[in-house]
Amino acid sequence: MSSMQARRERGFTILEMSVVLVVIALIIGAVSVGRDVYRSAVAERISTEFVQGWIIAYDRYVAQVGTVPLDNLANPSGRVRNGSTDPLCDTTSARDLRNEMLKRGITLPAGRAEGMESRYAFQDSNGIPQEVQVCFTSVIDWAEPGPDDTYVQRVRNVMVLRGLTPELANQLDNRIDGRVDARFGRLREATPGAARYNLTSAIGSPPAANPWSRTGVDTQDGKPDGQSVTMTAYLKMNQ
Repeated sequence: MSSMQARRERGFTILEMSVVLVVIALIIGAVSVGRDVYRSAVAERISTEFVQGWIIAYDRYVAQVGTVPLDNLANPSGRVRNGSTDPLCDTTSARDLRNEMLKRGITLPAGRAEGMESRYAFQDSNGIPQEVQVCFTSVIDWAEPGPDDTYVQRVRNVMVLRGLTPELANQLDNRIDGRVDARFGRLREATPGAARYNLTSAIGSPPAANPWSRTGVDTQDGKPDGQSVTMTAYLKMNQ
């Protein structure tokens, strides 16, 4: 009987099985790390090329026109769309944001494609396509520190970021504010029913953590491999 036939008859040894399991674990670990690196790189591109690109476009508009987008030039209010509650966005039927920027000679970020510069496509943690969209609006209830450790609501112009997955929201928050907190900083949660940007309650001592309302395990159909839920954020503009 050959040695190969003898091995087939006696099966694998514990050592051989252990080696196989270790190799499998290393492969799974490498794939997992690769996915994390990929998603981190995507978040970095969205932050630096898309979000920062729109911040630059907005600031250039203000510098060139002398007012924020679609304010009243004759009697500026300092508010986007002169304080209208209708955000300045691009929709399937109109390109209000794009057209206003291009009319003023403002270069736009690449975005998803030509004509869709206010949108950016990406994959969530389960590899399912998602899309984040930029708009601009004015809010009257942005919370800021007031006298005697209180918080008051003030009028502020904000960039609206719709379609953020929990993972992307946390990564953008950390990149923009240096920490993950849905209530404080320049980037805050504005998801309907879970808004944090306008809270005026005392922060306590030590301050309580303010996580984003949804986590990476939350999916739209409740299944672990389903499409991730999405949230909305406000990013405070400088003007």
